[in-house]
Amino acid sequence: MTITQIEYVVAVATYKSFVAAAEKCFVTQPTLSMQIQKLEDELGVRIFDRNKHPIAITEMGELIVAQGRVALAECERINEIIQTQQKAISGVFRFAAIPTVAPNILPGLLENYSKKYPSIKLHASEMETNQIILALRNNEIDAALLSTPLEEKDIKEYPLFYETFVGYFSEKEPALKKRTITPDDIVLDRIWLLNEGHCMRNQIINLCSEQVQKMQGERPYRYESSNVETLRRMVEKNGGMTVLPELATIEFSEDQIEHIRYFEEPEPVREVSLVTNGHFVRMSILQTLMDEILLLVPEKMRVQKKNRKVLRIQSAKLHI
Repeated sequence: MTITQIEYVVAVATYKSFVAAAEKCFVTQPTLSMQIQKLEDELGVRIFDRNKHPIAITEMGELIVAQGRVALAECERINEIIQTQQKAISGVFRFAAIPTVAPNILPGLLENYSKKYPSIKLHASEMETNQIILALRNNEIDAALLSTPLEEKDIKEYPLFYETFVGYFSEKEPALKKRTITPDDIVLDRIWLLNEGHCMRNQIINLCSEQVQKMQGERPYRYESSNVETLRRMVEKNGGMTVLPELATIEFSEDQIEHIRYFEEPEPVREVSLVTNGHFVRMSILQTLMDEILLLVPEKMRVQKKNRKVLRIQSAKLHI
């Protein structure tokens, strides 16, 4: 049994295809297949059921793949030990962020990080929360920045900051006459929301759970957006209101700021964390990311205070 064979097995389990796994491992498909066959012959078990399409993992194969991921992580730990001792970190680091966080963090992070750590190639992308969880478990990315807590086993969370949610109202909305607002000021038949799949959508629905129940299935909006910037524009062009994360308002004009209202205590916030899978070992690089991300957020967001309430991500239901 070799580390290379384990890598091939894990790759096939991840991509459910010998061809795709070979491409990811930069070898020919016959070479990969031969090495896996040799491993199966050596162990005396079948890891994959090749008669099914897409290829299926046998019951014994599931156990082998799970242990294989642990073994590969432990091999990676050797490199981490060496880099830590030599105080020289390098390599490719695959990083993702959810769409409602990425625009406010990734531009500054990529600009500053490459200057401070030129030996680390940071490959960043945007993904929705469910995609991130799957990618972490399949070892397709190393870490991600998203809203927590996820309540997912085998996922480690490292909370970084707490971002306040604010209301953004058009001029005709009655709530704009108030200095601060409550969840009751969120009128569901005039709110602009993100699409299904965005965790922030669930958080906003959880914030106004009482109003959701009162709607009794009525359609609470006319349009769903895929990004926060569109929500702002919809309010300005079509009226109504939306709820925005505070970092999305940092570059607002004075006129736009006048249309923002903060919530009464306890202020609704989202916990934003770096997350990894349970086998992650590259803590030196992760720490550099933590440090650089925290430099990009206001100091007041770095500590969770008693007058704030972290909104749940899960269990949000809105039937239309």
